[in-house]
Amino acid sequence: MAVTLNASTTTGLVQSADTSGSLNIQSNGTTVLGVTSTGTSVTGTQSVSGNLSFNSGYGSSAVAYGCRAWVNFDGTGTVAIRASGNVASITDNGTGDYTVVIDNDMPDANYVVVCNSSRTDTANGAGNLYTAAAAPTAAAVRVIALIPTTVNANDQAYFMVAIFR
Repeated sequence: MAVTLNASTTTGLVQSADTSGSLNIQSNGTTVLGVTSTGTSVTGTQSVSGNLSFNSGYGSSAVAYGCRAWVNFDGTGTVAIRASGNVASITDNGTGDYTVVIDNDMPDANYVVVCNSSRTDTANGAGNLYTAAAAPTAAAVRVIALIPTTVNANDQAYFMVAIFR
C-alpha cells in the first residue's frame, strides 16, 4: 500500500492511499519526496540545512562539497555567457582579464576557483596559466588568462570557471 501526504493551501493536510507500494510527500499536489522499494527521489528545488553526506562505494560516508557557481563564456569581442549556474554576469576588464560576478554570494571569500579554456591562438604554446587579478570577494572573482611562454594576457574563445566551497 502507498501513502500520499499532500500539504494543500486550500484543503490542508490530505492523506490518500493506493497499492503502488510507495510513500509520496506532496506540496499542492506535486510530489517533492518519493520513497519506493527501489530508492528515494527528490524533485524540484529543495532546501536542506546541515551537511549533505553520502557513501558512493568508498567505504564510509563523507560530506559532499559541491560546485557553488560555474560559467562557460566567450571572452573574445563582446563577452557572452553560453551557460552558467549561480553567475549573474561576466565583466571584460581588458585582454584576457575577466570578473565573474556571483549571483547568490558565497558565505565568504574562502573558496576555490578552477579555470579552463580553449584558446584559438596556439602559436605561443599550448595551454594557459590563470591567476587571480585581485583577492576574491564573496560576490565576485577576477581571473586573467596568460600565455605560458610569454606570460601575456590572452582573450579566450571558450573560458570556463567553476567555484567550489
